[in-house]
Amino acid sequence: MATANKRGYSVVGVVPARFASTRLPEKMLADLGGTPLVVMTARSAMASGAFDAVMVATDSQRIVDVVEKAGFKAFLTDPALPSGTCRIGEVAKLTAADVYVNIQGDEPLIDGEGLRRVADAFSDPAVNMATLSFPLREEDENNPNAVKLVTDARGDALYFSRSLLPFPRSRDGFAPRKHIGVYGYRRDTLLQLLELPACDLEKIESLEQLRALYHGIRIRVLPAARDSIGVDTQADLDRVRNELARRDTAA
Repeated sequence: MATANKRGYSVVGVVPARFASTRLPEKMLADLGGTPLVVMTARSAMASGAFDAVMVATDSQRIVDVVEKAGFKAFLTDPALPSGTCRIGEVAKLTAADVYVNIQGDEPLIDGEGLRRVADAFSDPAVNMATLSFPLREEDENNPNAVKLVTDARGDALYFSRSLLPFPRSRDGFAPRKHIGVYGYRRDTLLQLLELPACDLEKIESLEQLRALYHGIRIRVLPAARDSIGVDTQADLDRVRNELARRDTAA
């Protein structure tokens, strides 16, 4: 596979796109100004310049058809797979990029600069896995859906939690970080991770990335350029539509 941006290694973005959604039915096909949400996410990822290619891994033939009509490669994966990481693993087994980046399918306004930072992180041979973080808003300190993290002196993750990290016995110097759910993996690391058993910490927190830390896989944490806007509810979808309308007006 050809290399991107003269890095010397190839990077593929993969968008896991599960058809079922409890809070917003069929959200991956939700209309955004004539473009399905999953297609806009793929286009935004490709426009970042971070990737040699962007692909979609889904459990739905309807999504495959929509994505391929838009010109992207799509893989139909087993609906029984338990996570997006497993879907990306299926793509990695069938392709041969050096690095795979998991891009959340419900984030059509993805941070392109953040994606480039994740892709570039693998120029350091010590990096086998990478992700993003952003300053945590005070109103999210007690929000379990806003995952928090702390890092070591090298910028590698020490721990992720749905609880506030670190606990502020003093607010002096307190600058908590929110985890942004973009993951980059070297191919071998991704395939290794899929073979590792789940750990108790992962089950307790319901955070899959704790499996990597538990088994000794370091995760480099890069600063995101902006916060993420995920689409989980109708209100989120309306927010994205309003932002796209604002951008069109500004242009």
